[in-house]
Amino acid sequence: MLSAQRIDKWLWHARFFKTRTLSARQVSAGKIRVNDTRISKPSVQIKIGDELKFETGDWARIIHICAIGSRRGPAPEAQALYEDRSEPPPERNKYLKNPRFEGKGRPSRKERQAMSSFSTRGLD
Repeated sequence: MLSAQRIDKWLWHARFFKTRTLSARQVSAGKIRVNDTRISKPSVQIKIGDELKFETGDWARIIHICAIGSRRGPAPEAQALYEDRSEPPPERNKYLKNPRFEGKGRPSRKERQAMSSFSTRGLD
């Protein structure tokens, strides 16, 4: 059993980032804190009991390390590596995924009929 591991590798094993390169970029950019200390090198060794703080999108994450992974396994195995102590994720607006609410996309039949009722054709 490992007692310490590189932070970029651990973040990838715990499935916080899709690739190890992405996790290394986040660490190099100084966006991750280990025990309230900002780090900038992906080679920093982390151990069980350390606390990580970072942001994913607009969600601040606080992660307590419970185990060191030996491989990037399935999600249940990855979730056993840490304890999530962060607040629940912010509520997402369900209408943001639908492009029609942003004025994009093809209108539905009902919307086209409503638009055609405003036309000036046939009023001559």
